[in-house]
Amino acid sequence: MLVTSRDTQRWVLPKGNRIKGLSAHAAAAQEAHEEAGIYGSVCPTPLGTYRYRKGLRSGASLLVEVEVFPFAVTAELDDWPEQAQRTRQWFPLAEAIDAVDETDLKDLLRGFRASQFSSSERGNALRGSVQFIQDCFRMFHWFQSLLPKQGHFFALFENHAQTLVSGSAALARLLQGGTNMNQHIREIIEREDEADSITREVLHAVRRTFLTPFDRGAITSLISSMDDAIDEMQKTAGAISLYEVTEFEQEMRDIAAIILDAARLLSEALPLLRDIHANATRLHELTGRLVRMEGHADDIHAKGLKKAFKAYGKNDTLRFIIERELYNHLEKVVDRFEDVANEIDGLVIDNA
Repeated sequence: MLVTSRDTQRWVLPKGNRIKGLSAHAAAAQEAHEEAGIYGSVCPTPLGTYRYRKGLRSGASLLVEVEVFPFAVTAELDDWPEQAQRTRQWFPLAEAIDAVDETDLKDLLRGFRASQFSSSERGNALRGSVQFIQDCFRMFHWFQSLLPKQGHFFALFENHAQTLVSGSAALARLLQGGTNMNQHIREIIEREDEADSITREVLHAVRRTFLTPFDRGAITSLISSMDDAIDEMQKTAGAISLYEVTEFEQEMRDIAAIILDAARLLSEALPLLRDIHANATRLHELTGRLVRMEGHADDIHAKGLKKAFKAYGKNDTLRFIIERELYNHLEKVVDRFEDVANEIDGLVIDNA
């Protein structure tokens, strides 16, 4: 989603100055509402930063650093504060990169889903430096290329990753509250059932298939870790339903947004396993980001628990116990994504 700037009418991301009393990602969400008329779930872990020169009314042109956050849109408004001042438009990612001016922003957007772009667009220097090693292993790589044809493990991994994306999106919508919470709870339960079916199929395929793309233990560990993540989402939804919770702290929403972006990253990582040699660098980038996001979620979890204890620990012990349970379930979802990242790292080390 890009919008036009007010002065030059060039395409930019919705953005603005920090807002007093709001965290950076919350301020970003506020700007997205004001400038683009969109609501959703903003991940508190930034994609990165870029710099550009901003012209001021005084005539000065000063460098500004912009922090960029992933934002999953759940609603688009027909009317919004700056509707008369800007144009908003959805772009395919490649077209968005062409539309914006800043070089560093182009790189950030390209890295958002790097697998959409050929390796030649990301530079040839490193690939050239390892050409000799690749040539030495040509026959080995040829043999490895036959392995994915045995069974349909990769398609199953990718299908499971899509259930995680859908389930985490439903979880993010659930924690926004509102009148449709039961629908989101039902979807999470249904997605968990779909994931269980895929997991069973993977385990059956491991037993049936003579030649598997990876070690059998690695396959079962990977799919089990993925399944554990959506199991914890279902437990979160179950607790919300059981205790009839209708209001959620911002820290809970922030962890849910991290979960949603983690699922997005995983949905990019899983298809890359089809050619693990060529994609090893990008896989390490994605898993490293997942690990950093888990650490960020731990910090938010601790902050949220402390806030809940101060608010309810003495006067409303039951409320504190319920909030603590929800925080613990949410934290475990992120922990399971870190487990998946570690499994993928192990595959890269063993097979690339």
